[in-house]
Amino acid sequence: MTGQSILSRRIKEIRHQRGLSQAQLARPELSDSYISLIESGSRVPTPDVLALLAAKLGCSVSFLVHGVTEEESNSLETRLRSAREALESGGRHDARKMYADLLSDPLVPRMPGSLEKIEYGLALATEACGDLDEAIDILVRLRDREAESLTDELRIASALALSRCYRDRGETEAAIAVAEQELARMLEDGWTDHLIELGSTLLSSYYVRGDLLRAQQFASELLAAAESLGTPRAIVAANWNAANLAEISGRGEEALSLMERAWAARSEYEDVRNRARLRVAYAQLRLSVRPQDAAECREHLLQAERELRETSASSLDLADCLRYLALAEVELGHAEEAVRYGLAAIEANGDTSTELRAELQVLLGQAYLMLDRKDDASAAVQAAMEVLVNEPQTKSTAETWFKAAAVLQGMGDHEGSKLAYQRAMECSGV
Repeated sequence: MTGQSILSRRIKEIRHQRGLSQAQLARPELSDSYISLIESGSRVPTPDVLALLAAKLGCSVSFLVHGVTEEESNSLETRLRSAREALESGGRHDARKMYADLLSDPLVPRMPGSLEKIEYGLALATEACGDLDEAIDILVRLRDREAESLTDELRIASALALSRCYRDRGETEAAIAVAEQELARMLEDGWTDHLIELGSTLLSSYYVRGDLLRAQQFASELLAAAESLGTPRAIVAANWNAANLAEISGRGEEALSLMERAWAARSEYEDVRNRARLRVAYAQLRLSVRPQDAAECREHLLQAERELRETSASSLDLADCLRYLALAEVELGHAEEAVRYGLAAIEANGDTSTELRAELQVLLGQAYLMLDRKDDASAAVQAAMEVLVNEPQTKSTAETWFKAAAVLQGMGDHEGSKLAYQRAMECSGV
């Protein structure tokens, strides 16, 4: 039964329940013949007429259209808002349960737009809990089943989230395909903040894949589009990812300049989670280019850690922040603190990213070596190498092998260091 025939039938049923004739319902504002046409499905009532009929029938417009009372509609909206607030304030596990409970509510299918919002929220909460596989499944189902009913904003947001989850899961080609297809579909009317953010996620996947030429071309396009829009969100997103690309390409000072452009725009950027992630990226890059600024970088990272714990940030975001806190403590010579943050980062990462786990174990080994705890350092580096042998041969894994070689050399394990160095050269294509 179509939406219009359901509406027609509901008006007729409520009129009968109220003991009204068509003429009594119609007059004086409408004709009884017009009511007859509405009830037969031959006329679509305007919003003003719907409001008039609802008032005469003693119910809400929502009940006429959807069969949901105003109280039920308000209750659903309140629960949805509570789930969203829980996620935004860092209660990712509570939010996940609240969204799951909403999804099973029989009222949801009768409220247009509610199902899509709930599924999207559930996907974000699931991602924040570190369950990327399940988050991907939810987003794929949402986009496949509700493709025609999604608003443009939700289409782009769900594509961005899906691309990000694929990227973080190590499925770079899938991440690129999702973002490229959505951009091709939505760019006819020009760039928007949402599309710049989606494009920035795509840019990150290009350089993760190692396609630096394509990434550089696309970065220039994004930067020009962001400057043309002139909005903080666009400027942050485009400059942030262009900075990451410049760093990967070995242009440290250029990268820092781009990141500072993004950082300067952050005061007007209302997304607390992304602002915290930007703070981590800024501190990490500054630490890399200007290690003498380690103390200031640590303060930024401590602030970012607090913000990440209070928002919908994923466990991977938190692990990244803790990793750079450990690195800052290494630069400052605070080995005990470096070990503490390194262990916390490993716990936060869990099984989310095997590549990050290897990097964290090598960093932990470096901190243990500073404390002359050679057995612990050896165990950490061995754990890293067990992961690395199964990782794809990329520039990133090559760098981790090089770091492992340096720790082993510092321990006096020359044979182990030589083997790790050889692995690093193989990953570099030498």
